[in-house]
Amino acid sequence: MKALFCLLVTIAICHAQDWPRWRGPTADGLWNPPGLPADFATREPQRLWKADIGAGFGGVTVSDGRIYLMDRQKQPKEVERVLCFDVTNGKLLWQHEWEVSYGGMDYGTGPRASVNVSGGRAYALGATGVALCLDAVSGKVLWEVNTVETFGAKVPTWGFAASPVLDGDRVLLHVGAKNGSVIALDAKTGAEAWRGGPDPAGYCTPEIITHDGQRQLIAWGPENIQSLNPESGAVLWTYPYKITYGVSIAQPLYRDGVLMVSGYWHGTKALRPDAAGAKLLWENESDICGLMSAPLFKDGVVYLLDKNRGLQAFELKTGKILWSDDNTLTPKDRNPQMSLVWMNEAKNLAALLNASGELVYVRLTPEKREELARWQIIGKTWAHPAFAGSMLFARDDKVLVAWRLW
Repeated sequence: MKALFCLLVTIAICHAQDWPRWRGPTADGLWNPPGLPADFATREPQRLWKADIGAGFGGVTVSDGRIYLMDRQKQPKEVERVLCFDVTNGKLLWQHEWEVSYGGMDYGTGPRASVNVSGGRAYALGATGVALCLDAVSGKVLWEVNTVETFGAKVPTWGFAASPVLDGDRVLLHVGAKNGSVIALDAKTGAEAWRGGPDPAGYCTPEIITHDGQRQLIAWGPENIQSLNPESGAVLWTYPYKITYGVSIAQPLYRDGVLMVSGYWHGTKALRPDAAGAKLLWENESDICGLMSAPLFKDGVVYLLDKNRGLQAFELKTGKILWSDDNTLTPKDRNPQMSLVWMNEAKNLAALLNASGELVYVRLTPEKREELARWQIIGKTWAHPAFAGSMLFARDDKVLVAWRLW
């Protein structure tokens, strides 16, 4: 009875703190759960359930007591699926599938994007360009469109990876459509509203910033950092940044009037947007090179996973490197990865899921990083987990797991 009571309390907290889209409620890695106990680092997580799934890199999202993710099945036929599970017990509530052909897609494990849940609807984008809107409760298809066939999108080397972004009554897709890097669809009908931007598709989820009172849609493509008017798709400015193999992946960071992007091959650029475009503040092509992991920020300092040195801290406005963790938080690899969130930003406490499937609690300051605890929770994974209340939901290529953290 006590265990059941604790579970119900945990689930209630989870409902109050959903993780409905990639990188959380505000799409910037802020978790900050209420009621974080002082001894959280000594409390061993408890696995509540696991559910079998197929392969994929796409992250997990949580909304109103339901968990959403995408996967791929190869037998009896090749399909991508959107899956919805009950948060309390891992029961599969519904699934929707469609046939695909990955062909020779590099790293062709499964879908890359996270499902975005808003207003009772679940929006998804498959690796081959199928975009759809489903009823979040029943899984009923509300609309579906093949962006390659309908809008002339071209599948990039590693498949479409940018998660759908909701902006008012529109859903924004970074698919490199013909005559438009980003395409905006009516969120209720799927009809085209606008398209804009000169680049083909990259792998980076677009984001909307407000700079000097002006809303800008930032879409990092393989040739340019693009700023678009989110109301019309008109190009506000572009800054050239041609990338080897087109690997524009990690989410740009905008804070304190500075826009920063970081790439594997050509390093980091920090820009200051203005009315005429964007001006370069600084760049570092060799010592600050991100890949897939989105950065965190606090008090002028960026915390970013570098391809060689592990997690690094550096000043946003100058690029001055403050420290590196020497690959202790996630394994050193050709393609290092971790999903990093603030669990108590005020106290500099962060949590990460590394590529080995370990949950690591750390304290991050401009002076150092301090590891507090480490727990094995799942197999090897690059997929973003969902942090909801005192719960963690993570996936690899075989299972979805639910953990109560305290």
